[in-house]
Amino acid sequence: MKKVLFISSTGGHLNELLQLSPLFEKYDYHIITEKDKTNEYLEDKYAGKVSYLPYGTRSHLIKYIFIYFYLIIKTIFLYFKIHPKVIVTTGTHTAGPMCYLGKIFGSKIIYIETFANINRKTATGRLIYPIADLFIVQWEEMLKIYPKAVYGGQIFQ
Repeated sequence: MKKVLFISSTGGHLNELLQLSPLFEKYDYHIITEKDKTNEYLEDKYAGKVSYLPYGTRSHLIKYIFIYFYLIIKTIFLYFKIHPKVIVTTGTHTAGPMCYLGKIFGSKIIYIETFANINRKTATGRLIYPIADLFIVQWEEMLKIYPKAVYGGQIFQ
């Protein structure tokens, strides 16, 4: 089975990513997200298939710089441990380093722009758009902003 990594930050991006869970049974999958109290249940639900990166917020910039540096180091470790053929992400900053590392080492990158944006680019969307093998938007209006994207409709069910 093809190894597929599903990665996103916690919160709404993770909720969107988990809408893709029917795909998990079709692949040798792994989930990476940020560790916080709202997603502790993932360890039970997806035993052995979940890894965590440190949670950080840009509102505490100095602390965030150190957390992000650790996130990058852990990302490198996790990438070579999992060695995915495909990386699927809904963003945000957690996914950027993994997608670029994956691109360097031959992984296919699938990015799904968040449902929350209808008419402007996200920071992660701008970052990953140039390297994505498949860039999916959930609103047709976003095709004007990302002309090489594919309209996939809403992933929420």
